[in-house]
Amino acid sequence: MTNLPNLLTLSRILAVPLLVFMLWGPTWIGSLLAFVTFCVAGITDYFDGYLARAHGTVSKLGQFLDPIADKIMVAAVIVMLIAERTISGLNVLAGIIILLREIAVSGLREFLAGASVSVPVSRLAKWKTAFQMIALGALILEGAVGNLLPAREVGLVCLWLAAVMTLITGYDYLRVGLKHMT
Repeated sequence: MTNLPNLLTLSRILAVPLLVFMLWGPTWIGSLLAFVTFCVAGITDYFDGYLARAHGTVSKLGQFLDPIADKIMVAAVIVMLIAERTISGLNVLAGIIILLREIAVSGLREFLAGASVSVPVSRLAKWKTAFQMIALGALILEGAVGNLLPAREVGLVCLWLAAVMTLITGYDYLRVGLKHMT
């Protein structure tokens, strides 16, 4: 529990209430601080896995907590951006697609783990995560910079790209899962 990769993962989980607070009734400073917090959390997501593999400290706890930390953070940010109307109109659909896929894949992974089946993360799923993080980071940043940068446009385009990749990777996981359910 106390190795550095696990502490980095736990720090992402502990950052979520802070992110929610900063995005609640956002001000430019709150959005800027939320953007920095989100970026730091994203960096810890990379380094926790890298350090665990590099130092041979991969743990069951880390393997369990890492995807949960990612999903909690992404879900909380999407909900807050929708609540604050940064994501609005038809763009809410992209956010809902991402949220539903995360819930469905988590349930499917849990079922498959019970059947002793491991589903590796595909390259497309890694790209989906990258676009998702860029989208959410840009949409958070938009609250701090307004129209000075095209943060909103970049964020929404990346959100839709992530949603499309979400549907594809979700289907891939479902296809693999269905083979083990029959």
